[in-house]
Amino acid sequence: MIRVLIAGLGNMGLSHALAHHHHAGAQIVGLVNRSGEVSHPDLQGYPVFTDFQVALSEVKPDLVVVATYSDSHADYAIAGMEAGAHVFVEKPLATTVDDAKRVTSKAIELNRKLVIGYILRHHPSWVRLIEEARNLGGPYVFRMNLNQQSSGETWETHKALMQTTSPIVDCGVHYVDVMCQITDAKPVQVNGMGLRLSDEIAEDMYNYGQFQVIFEDNSVAWYEAGWGPMMSETAFFVKDVITPNGSVSITEKDKAGSDDVDGHTSVGALLVHRPDGDQVIDLPGEPGHQQLCDAEQAYMLRAIAEDIDLTRHMSDAVSSLEICLAADQSIRSGRPVDLTGS
Repeated sequence: MIRVLIAGLGNMGLSHALAHHHHAGAQIVGLVNRSGEVSHPDLQGYPVFTDFQVALSEVKPDLVVVATYSDSHADYAIAGMEAGAHVFVEKPLATTVDDAKRVTSKAIELNRKLVIGYILRHHPSWVRLIEEARNLGGPYVFRMNLNQQSSGETWETHKALMQTTSPIVDCGVHYVDVMCQITDAKPVQVNGMGLRLSDEIAEDMYNYGQFQVIFEDNSVAWYEAGWGPMMSETAFFVKDVITPNGSVSITEKDKAGSDDVDGHTSVGALLVHRPDGDQVIDLPGEPGHQQLCDAEQAYMLRAIAEDIDLTRHMSDAVSSLEICLAADQSIRSGRPVDLTGS
């Protein structure tokens, strides 16, 4: 039985906690929440802490799940590993590339399992998209976005996230990770632009951004992300991969809206286009958000039990973060960022 401490009970943390609550191989030994309260009925009765370090020392977990705000991810992950635990950390792994490398280096040094919350890696439809794109062969054109017309509680969550992380970093790492799995090529240059569209966020933050990436194999990518009540619902979910031999596109049309969490991962069907004809691949019975979190945590537990080699997983997490942070740097500086020397 793996003893689990979960830090952070927001949207993702709550789902991860429920995954371990229902998993036969896991035992929750503590929950960390700033309020010291847990509202979900399934999680009543577990020890609740307001201080992460106190929780670590008192419950001595085998696994720490870090689902707090981004600026605490690196320090919490390292503290967990130094306390003897394996770590699952929500994306982004850190808020700087140096901190991300510090975390992965610590995992290697201490022989701890480190899994980063790239939920699409556990989604069979996205795995199929990657497979179909690779079958077509590169170089690739990636066109991807995720804009969210958020209001009410969701907008409040987005404003809280933007205290430390922009939309193109918070959301972008998922889709850049998909791009990197398809091309396997190193990024060469990143160019970004963005705009602050609300007085409700800090003056040095932007809630809309887009960037372009050039890869060593001549693949090129475009990604766009925006949050807020002003965002358009038109073409808010574009996922295309174009190659000399055809293209693969997500064709799901029946999304409830741009702020629907399950809709962010659902595919529904893929359209594989080749010059000699098209193929529609229907993907019924896709997992929802909670099922994907269940799969992530099951993989984390399996990585511990089966001693799965996570070297590529960790390096991919650093690479996707590096691209998104370079985009953020480009937006703030107004200049492209060269990654050839990284």
